[in-house]
Amino acid sequence: MILTGSEIQTAFANGDIMISPFEAELVNPNSYNYRLGTSIKKWVGQKNGQNVFESIILPKDGYVLDPHIMYLGNTYETIGSDQYAMSLIGRSSLGRLGLFLQISANLGHTTSCHKWTLEIVATRPIRIYPQMKIGQVSFWENKGDLLPSTFTYANYNEPQESILIPGMERIL
Repeated sequence: MILTGSEIQTAFANGDIMISPFEAELVNPNSYNYRLGTSIKKWVGQKNGQNVFESIILPKDGYVLDPHIMYLGNTYETIGSDQYAMSLIGRSSLGRLGLFLQISANLGHTTSCHKWTLEIVATRPIRIYPQMKIGQVSFWENKGDLLPSTFTYANYNEPQESILIPGMERIL
């Protein structure tokens, strides 16, 4: 069952959801608007079989994304919960402009708490800004036994590229 906006606020007040910094005006009927962090990584190619990314600090006047290039960003907020699973998605208003977010990995496991890496692809040139509202996180009740997440992406607070073994992406 998904939490409503008022339940998100109650769970935050009770310490069952962590959002830092939290701003009540970012609460939606079934989600919380998260913001883009202050830096991104742009995929620039491969070298010796390794993906290569360029780190970019987002200027206050924005940065224009190149179409059809993968970028990695992160949430400005630290988001997590020991009680609820999270789903991070893009905002429909930005999707309708051609900005796609969290294309393949929108599930946030219960017990994870960090600044989430965002998968970003634009279909046309789009200007993004540091701390702009870029997506939404919703919180879901778990059914069954909770097992702590052991996957290592929860250890990162900066945009994190894939930690697959080099060459593994050719097998998948």
